[in-house]
Amino acid sequence: MTVDIRRAAERPATKIQWLDSKHSFSFGRHQDPGNTHHGVLLVNNDDIVKPGTGFDTHPHRDMEIVTWVLRGSLVHQDSEGHSGVIYPGLAQRMSAGTGILHSEKNDSWRLQGEQHTDPVHFVQMWVVPDEGGLTPGYEQLEIDAELLGGALVPVASGMARDAGRSAIRINNRYAALHVARLQPGQSVHLPEAPFLHLFVPRGTVDLEGAGHLAEGDAVRFTATGGQRVTATDPAEILVWEMHATLAA
Repeated sequence: MTVDIRRAAERPATKIQWLDSKHSFSFGRHQDPGNTHHGVLLVNNDDIVKPGTGFDTHPHRDMEIVTWVLRGSLVHQDSEGHSGVIYPGLAQRMSAGTGILHSEKNDSWRLQGEQHTDPVHFVQMWVVPDEGGLTPGYEQLEIDAELLGGALVPVASGMARDAGRSAIRINNRYAALHVARLQPGQSVHLPEAPFLHLFVPRGTVDLEGAGHLAEGDAVRFTATGGQRVTATDPAEILVWEMHATLAA
């Protein structure tokens, strides 16, 4: 059993004029053979994008991409004809499958409302599907009301037990993403699984047996779970529960 704490300051970063991106795993020019994934999670990018800018159209293949917005709004458009504005409380999944092109921009005023000057802060997570060559797909679902109670809520899952619950579906039957919004003093217990990944994108929490976790900190659990997570400030946590891993 291992509990591996990764502090925010340890993450490699990509900083350019319009983007401040911090990477939990190898990504882009930041390559580390010893830090390629945990379980089936390959990417956990903590991104801030300036208004009027964003990721131009680019390709993906055989990847389940889940986007969770913390602040602001993000416009998604893809080659399958899907488009939409992603905002806090709206879960979004894109299945790249046999191949898809998409863009992500902080320019929602093109579709609705007046031009704004606010950056968008979001976490984008990539999970390997358990089957290749699938038809590309897209899903988004409003989860905000489910988060009001301070519980750990499944928001993206491919696990059979979550069918019919308030969770978008991903094409990996061994993985589920849970989210909790916590007020100071509120607690949740982590699920038990062979592989867990806890990320704190907002606020601060205490992890039972490990202590204080600040904004941007992450924890990789192997063959353990059940620990209590308690907010010390208003906080949000993202928890991947995974019952499989990738070959080394």
